[in-house]
Amino acid sequence: LADAPPDLVLEPANVPNGHVDWTRSYHGLSAEPFSKEAAAILLAPVDPDDVEIKPDGIVYLPEIKYRRILNKAFGPGGWGLVPRSESIVTGKTVTREYALVAHGRLVSVSRGEQDYFSPDGIPTATEGCKSNAMMRCCKDLGVASELWDPRWIRKFKANYAKDVFVEHMVSKKKSKIWIRKDDEVMYPWKKT
Repeated sequence: LADAPPDLVLEPANVPNGHVDWTRSYHGLSAEPFSKEAAAILLAPVDPDDVEIKPDGIVYLPEIKYRRILNKAFGPGGWGLVPRSESIVTGKTVTREYALVAHGRLVSVSRGEQDYFSPDGIPTATEGCKSNAMMRCCKDLGVASELWDPRWIRKFKANYAKDVFVEHMVSKKKSKIWIRKDDEVMYPWKKT
């Protein structure tokens, strides 16, 4: 896609010429820790009620939860995602590198990716790619770090999830999927 990142200009006096090219700059990276209040929000234990589980057993936090944590820690408008590359669109995937910038400082850089199934789905996949990069950048801030801790995942599954045998309502294929204990089996599956 022809969507090269824009050229950004900032006003702060501590930035040379008031200009930071976030597509290439590492300005502010590790310059100082964020406030204790922001750190407490970013490093807070994840609420198990916020955690979802995919049918294959992978646990995750919905992207809106990451946005809420960033808004709470830095304030709405106090953080943003900056494209650092053009979007790469293959036959089934969109990928792009983004930088997470908070309070005028680079925090993390990560590549997002999202699959799509028809050309009509590329715009939605582009947004999904951005959200995926945000989630990956948040790992560097310690947000929801439990989701990458095997011991925490095992405890979560034991307390909040279950595996159930299901049949796919279209293909009739039988398999075992994971769901939260407080959820029901939903379309396209039915419990067997």
